Amino acid sequence: MQLSRAIDAFAVHLENVRRLSPATVRAYRADLADLVSAVGDRELDAVDLDALRDWLWRATQRGDARSTVARRTSSARALFRWAREEVLVETDPSLRLVTPKRGRALPHVATAESLGELLKRMAAAAEEGDPTALRDHAALELLYGSGVRVSELCGLDVDDLDLERGTARVLGKGSKERVVPFGTPAARALSAYLSRGRPVLAARSDGAGGALLLGARGGRMGPRAVYALVARTVGPAMGVETAGPHALRHSAATHLLDGGADLRAVQEILGHASLGTTQIYTHVSTERLAAAYRLAHPRA
Repeated sequence: MQLSRAIDAFAVHLENVRRLSPATVRAYRADLADLVSAVGDRELDAVDLDALRDWLWRATQRGDARSTVARRTSSARALFRWAREEVLVETDPSLRLVTPKRGRALPHVATAESLGELLKRMAAAAEEGDPTALRDHAALELLYGSGVRVSELCGLDVDDLDLERGTARVLGKGSKERVVPFGTPAARALSAYLSRGRPVLAARSDGAGGALLLGARGGRMGPRAVYALVARTVGPAMGVETAGPHALRHSAATHLLDGGADLRAVQEILGHASLGTTQIYTHVSTERLAAAYRLAHPRA
């Protein structure tokens, strides 16, 4: 079987048997299409260890990130593991590939002061009563106040909120449900949006249902619109060209730890399956501590 045909069959396996998401299947396809470009559309059993090593070497030479090379190594291994199980190849040449260690970049984090100023300006704009301004203020307050993912934010319904207790019930990765707390500023912003903003937006469509955040036409607000909102508002506040909703999640986690929150409590709030995932924020906090020391200590 030719390599390209094997990749097509492998993608069908990923989608129908392993039930991976379309985005994940596309990522596998993109990685393996690069393999075809590098070694040619030869027979699958003609792709040997030297060909795979040459492919990854070329990626390194053109400046691909270590994380990209590591991901492509994993994609090749998955392809040949499947091919071996399907008896399409006698041996698996990917077994001897060495996966490069991924560099773990620290996430960009906004200062509490810069976010405070931004949210204060958005609160002032929301006071004018514009439904979109009320919604945008509520969305950012909730993103930062709870540390939820953008998919979790957009999936919220009105019934998922408990404004008195300051909690939201979200559906996270793997369809795992958890309850996250949020503070008084977010509760105030949400209350104002629910009373003065959402009814106006909901009147523009019959399909709003119980969705919490509504778009300009009255339908459920999608992740792309939230990305645009954060890029337009939070990016300049952080001094970066691009900033997504995860910047507020990173900032929330870091500020919680800076304020003395327990690491396991932060893990529960963020919905991380592994404590190791949460621990990166301790490095961010240490970096901020070291920066403050270097700026302030006379013998730094």
